[in-house]
Parts: sequence; C-alpha cells; structure tokens
Amino acid sequence: MPLRFLALGDSYTIGESVSETERWPNQLVRLLGEDGQDFEAPTVIAKTGWTTDELAQAISADLPQGPFDLVSLLIGVNNQYRGRPLDEYRAQFRKLLETAINFAGGKREHVLVLSIPDWGVTPFAESRERSGIAAQIDAFNDANREQASREGVAYVDVTRSSRRAAEDPSFVAEDGLHPSGKMYSEWAELALPVVRSMFTP
Repeated sequence: MPLRFLALGDSYTIGESVSETERWPNQLVRLLGEDGQDFEAPTVIAKTGWTTDELAQAISADLPQGPFDLVSLLIGVNNQYRGRPLDEYRAQFRKLLETAINFAGGKREHVLVLSIPDWGVTPFAESRERSGIAAQIDAFNDANREQASREGVAYVDVTRSSRRAAEDPSFVAEDGLHPSGKMYSEWAELALPVVRSMFTP
C-alpha cells in the first residue's frame, strides 16, 4: 500500500503562486517515488496567510484520518509578519508539533519540521528593513528548532536556501514574494535524505 503524507502549514506548503506539482511536498513525493518509496499524493492542510492558531483551528475543523507515515510542519512566517509575540508562537508551535506527532501515530521519527523562509530577501520587501526581518525570522526559527529537538523530530533548514533569492530572481515566484518551483525543488532535495532515513531499516 502507498504510504501517506500529511503536510501542515501556510503558503509555503500550499505553494502560493506555483502549480500543485511544484509544491515542495509534491516534489518530495516524486523524489521518494524515484527512490522506491511509494507515497500517495500529499494530504495538505495549509492556506496562505495562516498563523499558528489559524492552522490549529483548521486542523480541528478538518480532522484528517490518521495515522500518517510522514507528517511535516512548516508554520510561523505570518506570526512574524503580523508582529505576533515570539512567546505566543513558541507555545502554539509546541501544541501543533504535538498534534503532528499524534497524526504520525506517536512516531516522532516520522515527523519533519521545516524552518521558516526569509521573505525579507524578496522584491516584496524592498522598502522594508530587511535586516530586521532576517533577525526576527532567525528568532522564530530558534524557537521551532528548539521544540523539534526537544521532541526528537527531524528538522530541515530551508532558510539558508530561501536567502539565495536575494541574488537569484529565479527562486521567486511571479508575485514577487513566494518561492518559485525551482526554490521548492531545493527544499524537496534538502528534505529527501532526512525522509529517506526514516524508512531505511
């Protein structure tokens, strides 16, 4: 039977401004298939603009039927964008991570957290204080990385990759803010060896 993948997040998971096949979860499934790991198309609970509490509300409303063989969590950029407190994010992210683990049937080793990309390098942020955005993104990522480590789940840093968009416009979608399919391809490649190890005896 094909394995099941639940992807939780916001615009970076739903793939705002790119096709469904270009989303990083879909590209990851394709790469895993080439690797001999047969996955269903990802089940996605994500929407552009969602904060941690909005994602939690959507999960409660949707209640997808688990367990899933792989669960990913990428959330927080809109908390930072809206100026929400870091402590609030830390507490809400912790609960979301617990939810992700439950969806994985309690198997922490089958949960993947991705870091928040830095939107401050995009054309959309041209008139904003880019260094301040970067510092805040780093602080939010320190928080989610700490929670991932505490819970013993895998962590993939896509922030460094996202910052390459400062020099290469091909990494940015046509809307001038979100990643392009090319950028998402890099994220899928970064996640691939981590996920591959989850299913290697």
